[in-house]
Amino acid sequence: MRTPTKWSTVLVPLASYLGTGYPPAGREELVIRFAKVLAVLCFLVLAASAVQAQDTVEIFGGYSFVRGSVPLLVTTACPGPACPTATASYGSNLNGFELSGTYKRTDWLGFTADFGGNFGTTQGASTHLETFLFGPQISFPAKVSPFAHVLFGAAHESVGNGSTPDYFVDPTSQTSFAAAFGAGIDVSVAPFVSFRPIQIDYLLTRFSSGTQSQPRFSAGVVFHF
Repeated sequence: MRTPTKWSTVLVPLASYLGTGYPPAGREELVIRFAKVLAVLCFLVLAASAVQAQDTVEIFGGYSFVRGSVPLLVTTACPGPACPTATASYGSNLNGFELSGTYKRTDWLGFTADFGGNFGTTQGASTHLETFLFGPQISFPAKVSPFAHVLFGAAHESVGNGSTPDYFVDPTSQTSFAAAFGAGIDVSVAPFVSFRPIQIDYLLTRFSSGTQSQPRFSAGVVFHF
């Protein structure tokens, strides 16, 4: 007989982590904390489902590359005391990881929770991009299984100090709406393991009141439960 999950042992620490009475200045951090907690809850639900039914949950983990379009707050180097400051976007190669879990309601339809973390340097400034995305995924059940998904959620991007001979990069931290529209292929290599040689996403973010359209490429291993 299966012992019921004591959700209080999970929810109480999560509630403590989110905190109450968070100051208005920390709303951005609260949004990120909420997104992380939501991702944890989704993976807990997926894990619980995996215990109850076989071959209904897929867990993916692997390498991720984003060709980022990073908006920077730059101050032009000048001899005067008041140098002009403006926002400009620069291309950046961001390497990192992607983790996702998919609960399959049928052989071809599932719901995916996706978390990505990518890091790099943009014009001499350290850059960190996190994405928290959720949405439906369809797949063709076969040894070579193509799939496609539409995911929506949030993204957080932080940029550190940087400089070039012509300008200085000011540190920024932003949270925005995000979406990913993508597809890929899984190749079965064992009864419960598949290799994902390629997954391509069109990653959309809305930082600095603009729209960033950036490709994301992923590859890794998928475990089936």
